[in-house]
Amino acid sequence: MAAWASLLSSALLWLTLLSFGGKANGESTFGAVRITSLVPSLGCSPSKAPGHSSLPVVQRNGPCAAKSVSKPNHLQSLAQDSLRVASLQEIVSGVSRGNDTVLLGSQISIPARSGLYLGTGNYVITVGFGTPTKSQTVIFDTGSNVNWIQCKPCLVSCYSQQEPLFDPLLSSTYRNVTCAASACLELTSRGCSGTTCLYGVTYGDGSSTVGFLAIDTFTLTSTKVFSNFIFGCGQNNRGLFRGAAGLIGLGRSPYSLNSQTASSLGNIFSYCLPSTSSSTGYLNIGNPLRTTVAYTPMITDSRAPTLYFIDLVGITVGGTRLELSPTVFQSVGTIIDSGTVITRLPPAAYSALRTAFRAAMTQYPLAPAASILDTCYDFRNSATLTYPVIKLLYTNLEVTLPATGVFYVISSAQVCLAFAGNSDSSQIGIIGNVQQRTFEVTHDNIANRIGFSAGACS
Repeated sequence: MAAWASLLSSALLWLTLLSFGGKANGESTFGAVRITSLVPSLGCSPSKAPGHSSLPVVQRNGPCAAKSVSKPNHLQSLAQDSLRVASLQEIVSGVSRGNDTVLLGSQISIPARSGLYLGTGNYVITVGFGTPTKSQTVIFDTGSNVNWIQCKPCLVSCYSQQEPLFDPLLSSTYRNVTCAASACLELTSRGCSGTTCLYGVTYGDGSSTVGFLAIDTFTLTSTKVFSNFIFGCGQNNRGLFRGAAGLIGLGRSPYSLNSQTASSLGNIFSYCLPSTSSSTGYLNIGNPLRTTVAYTPMITDSRAPTLYFIDLVGITVGGTRLELSPTVFQSVGTIIDSGTVITRLPPAAYSALRTAFRAAMTQYPLAPAASILDTCYDFRNSATLTYPVIKLLYTNLEVTLPATGVFYVISSAQVCLAFAGNSDSSQIGIIGNVQQRTFEVTHDNIANRIGFSAGACS
């Protein structure tokens, strides 16, 4: 009887796939996945490192982080994601919130202008600063351009972090940048304390950092060490960094990490974000580690030239392309961003995606919406689920999303479609990090192209 039950179960699953448009030969338009594979485990199961020159990437609130913080509140995380998205929209639209003021001390204040507002990111790496090198676990973010870490003596305020605070007095190669230096003059938000340059950054979620602009040795790996690396030495740091020592920017400005290392590594980097917080990915500065990479053009947009624009031209759901005017995406543009969690689409595109997805998922009971996620399901009575395959169509490239790129899991009773609609058709689209998971995503600033290679990490 058990054998017959197993055979019947397999046959029913196969018939289900066929009835939803699956193909016995060639590419399936529906996928099947076990619910448990979408949920992070309590322990860490690191992926195999792809090369000795890459850095492990972990979610900063997961079990693979060296000092994991408390279990994240999903609604809070989604709310913070919305703040980041609002900041990106303001940067692109040129709308200013006005000048906030961030303080280094009672005598010094620095205006932090709207061009520096962003959220604070989700993934961390461990790098080294100073001579001898001191390890610091930092957030990396393609939407940011200022590198900084917390530093002693922490003149005003520092939050708790994993490693000891970096002490400039213990580094033989540390020095402050002067106010007359070009690195200081090119800062969007700067000040001076005597002849020493000060930087200031305020993020969209209310976090901020102010301190001395500095130069020191920077260590990526044992074979990738860089002198004269420019970064902020934070003396007044507040906000939602949750144990990270600071932030490394991977934007398109002259002082981001990739730009500062371009002379020896080329202005190219790639990363693979893990499928869940209980696994690991990697960041590589230099040529991509995988040879099978498909590329689409990287677009420079004068509204925000340091962000990575990409030409999204369409979406398919279950093998059928959504009927959308080409101007839906082209009129506003789309960026790809490591720090945004949930992909944002123009209202017309999201409405069509949601309608097609819901039509293909009628066999599952709906669950309550979760913040910005309005299409959620209760899978408590399902061990395996079938779902319509979603493809993102870019110029010269199609990206087929795995299940972990389709769903955002709050619990087995609330598993949501990991897309949301913008509130206005004039707002840019944003490809978030859920839709980048398990791909090696390459940012080639030399050839001006963005590449994807599937299955690069688990």
